[in-house]
Amino acid sequence: MLQSKIDADLKEAMKARDQVRVDTLRMLRSAINYRRIEVGHELSEDEQLEIVRKQVKQRNDAITEYERAARAEAAAKETREREILQAFLPRQLTREELEGVVREALAGLPRPLDRGMAMKVVMAKVKGVADGRTVAEIVNAELARS
Repeated sequence: MLQSKIDADLKEAMKARDQVRVDTLRMLRSAINYRRIEVGHELSEDEQLEIVRKQVKQRNDAITEYERAARAEAAAKETREREILQAFLPRQLTREELEGVVREALAGLPRPLDRGMAMKVVMAKVKGVADGRTVAEIVNAELARS
């Protein structure tokens, strides 16, 4: 399903002559095909989404580095690529929604809480719909309040 959506979007981007979108979707399709060949079987939807998440994370890292180096044009291109890739991911939780999930998850854990246990429980609940870095910030803040 994801593969067919990527192919349809690629065809649309080619017709629209949107080169950044074409390049980004080709790169994504290539990454998925490479992984499929590497593991030797067709990838599940979750495995494909994990590849998209990895590509988004790479764009986030590149944006940070380009901004540090004062390369606004390169950062803007990476930002556009990240937006294209994020369209394939499920809707991410807002910070407020995430804070609620974290509080709920931590309420059911025995005291005293350790960070590792808390992160493991929370990440199991928000896998795929929240960034691990943001989860860690919120978990640390909640643990500091306890």
